[in-house]
Amino acid sequence: MDTATCPRCHQPVNSQAVTCPHCGTQLKAYGHPGIPLHRATGKEYLCDSCTYHADDTCNFPQRPFAKECILYENIEESKQYLQQQRYANSFGATVKNWIKRNQALLLLLALLFVCLIIALSTS
Repeated sequence: MDTATCPRCHQPVNSQAVTCPHCGTQLKAYGHPGIPLHRATGKEYLCDSCTYHADDTCNFPQRPFAKECILYENIEESKQYLQQQRYANSFGATVKNWIKRNQALLLLLALLFVCLIIALSTS
């Protein structure tokens, strides 16, 4: 059984549980144990750091004062993910990946080049 910890009472609970059996705190979107329920910590609202609120595509009824949300996506994490994707798609990263995948071919070409140099220098 996969276990998680309740954010309110800190007791171990089944990771698929919708509510905490100890204190009754809602852990997942009601009826959807696969969808996590994000919670604000402290006095901040989730909307203050949510991508959907920033780009005005959020349709959550509690917006902009949501303390719990299933749609929440952190702006900073989204920016980091986009930067990683840009790097992964860059020319330098593509070349590095190609070199890693074709090390044997590059070694063979280097050996052929050395052999060619030796053959030309001895003739």
